[in-house]
Amino acid sequence: MKQLFIILFLLFLGKTFAQQEAMFTHYSFNTIQVNPAYAGSREVTSATILHRSQWVGFDGAPITQTFTINSPIFSNSLCAGLSVINDQIGPIQTSGIYADLTYRLKLSEKTKLAVGLKGGGDWVQSNLEDLTIINETDPLFNKVNSRFLPNVGAGVYLNNPKWYVGFSSPKVVESSISKNSVSSFDREQRHYWLIGGMIMKVSNTIKLKPTTFIKTTVGAPVQGDLTAMFIFKDKFELGIMGRTGDAVGGLLGYNFNTKLRLGYSFDWSFQNTTGMYNAGSHEVMLRYDIYNSLPNRIYSPRFF
Repeated sequence: MKQLFIILFLLFLGKTFAQQEAMFTHYSFNTIQVNPAYAGSREVTSATILHRSQWVGFDGAPITQTFTINSPIFSNSLCAGLSVINDQIGPIQTSGIYADLTYRLKLSEKTKLAVGLKGGGDWVQSNLEDLTIINETDPLFNKVNSRFLPNVGAGVYLNNPKWYVGFSSPKVVESSISKNSVSSFDREQRHYWLIGGMIMKVSNTIKLKPTTFIKTTVGAPVQGDLTAMFIFKDKFELGIMGRTGDAVGGLLGYNFNTKLRLGYSFDWSFQNTTGMYNAGSHEVMLRYDIYNSLPNRIYSPRFF
């Protein structure tokens, strides 16, 4: 039984590490997490906090928190950002911190091309003592393994007020997760992200914002997401989403003003067919923009 449990546990790790990047339904509001070139694109100092509880009711299911802040620092051309993430999956906890540096080139009056770099690292801890085991004296399960994994990433981001498109790899280095790696699963996987979105006017009071991403990595199927968000009077937001091979769900948002936005989403995994362990996933996001205090300045809504 012990050998069978170890095999199952290693298979679980293999599946987990094949798609290690944390999943977000509010990805279009948390873009800097996957693309450093997004830094400064809102042309204000923008801070976002997000909490995601995945597969509620399932013991050991992923729980993720992120904090990001980014801002232009020199005439909107050079921008900087900071990303912090905490991700817990069963006995494995990953805490990461990354700094972002972006240079933005003005292609036209409203369109800009940005190139960004990301640098930092993740502290990965596996506490196998938290697992229920048959032989509590087994040395394999009586220790806490921890390892710091430095990494770098890069991305490009092309945008104007009506649309955006970007391509990135937030973690380029495929570091070994354990000190004695025995398989290709036991390392950080390099992911590639293609993102895009636009804003369309439906009527004088309604706008439609479709967004999408395509994510790919070695050892896992290509994953795509499509979200359609309706925006009413630039205040209330209501949307639906679908993720290939994974989930469907809905999103709600409210813009208190041009600075403060609150968002909530629920998605249900149709891949997890066991009903008692599939109470869905919940996500809450809060973003605050800090504008320069210039008198008589009118701020237009920012949708990306």
